[in-house]
Amino acid sequence: MSNGDFPSMEIRLPKINPTIVKLSVAGLIILIVLFSSFYQISPEEMGVILRFGKFVRTTDPGLHLKIPGIEQLMKVPVQRQLKMEFGFRTETAGIRTEYRGATPETQKEARMLTGDLNVADVEWIVQYKIKDPYNFLFKLRDAESTFRYMNEAVVRKIVGDNSVDEVITVGRARIALEAKEELQKLCDLYEIGIEVNQLILQDVNPPGPVKPSFNEVNEALQEKERKINEAWAEFNQEIPRARGEAEQMIRGAEGYATERVNNAEGDANRFRAIYREYARAPLVTRKRLYLEAINEILPKMDKKIIFDENQKNILPLLNLGVEVKK
Repeated sequence: MSNGDFPSMEIRLPKINPTIVKLSVAGLIILIVLFSSFYQISPEEMGVILRFGKFVRTTDPGLHLKIPGIEQLMKVPVQRQLKMEFGFRTETAGIRTEYRGATPETQKEARMLTGDLNVADVEWIVQYKIKDPYNFLFKLRDAESTFRYMNEAVVRKIVGDNSVDEVITVGRARIALEAKEELQKLCDLYEIGIEVNQLILQDVNPPGPVKPSFNEVNEALQEKERKINEAWAEFNQEIPRARGEAEQMIRGAEGYATERVNNAEGDANRFRAIYREYARAPLVTRKRLYLEAINEILPKMDKKIIFDENQKNILPLLNLGVEVKK
């Protein structure tokens, strides 16, 4: 045998039973059909079943069955709190949230004209839930984009009805509440299937070129409010004290008047009582009054001279011109 000749090799494949192949294919098809027939809906979702593209039914959380190849499943997060941002975008959420830098799109969303023809950059957040999956999916072509346009229209309308001071300072909570209520009315009108939970004005500032001047005006307004509060504090301190002193003087005068009246009435009653006793026994009463008067007067006298009332020529003996030494 020459070097160029090789021995021939015959490879024989094992024979495959056609019945086994058919059974294997049928079993595989059955498994695929079974796996595609069952589906799981999580607790925060609701399933929407379409049959040949037409809405058929909705399914609650749990394990369900559908017709494979004919029915299509769409999951809608009805219990999840969803959020839309306007005027800014969150880059990374966490303990230290990072925000994406300003873009033409976010600047266009935030730039608004107020009722007093001033410009403000308004950033806000809307938190919402899907309350009706059918309306959310089928009433409008793109419910999320429509909802975003609704937000911009409502907030611009509310901001345009208020002054820049109200939008930036004192009126932010009221404006956010009005915008939330107006947005919910609009969602109900269009049957968009969305429930607005909260609308928050995240940050409201004047545009960059006028921000220093606006800050000066704002500082002046704050100084004005501080002065007014200090004046009211002084007022609340002095006026009650003056009222208290006036009330004290009035009560003192009333007490003094009551005392004088009571004393006068007591003296009058005492005089009437003495008179009644005097009318009953004049001599005894006169003597008692005389003794009481003497008992009150004598202790106050520095020099006392006692003599008989029948004694005559007593004056020379008194030596009235000589000062008595104590």
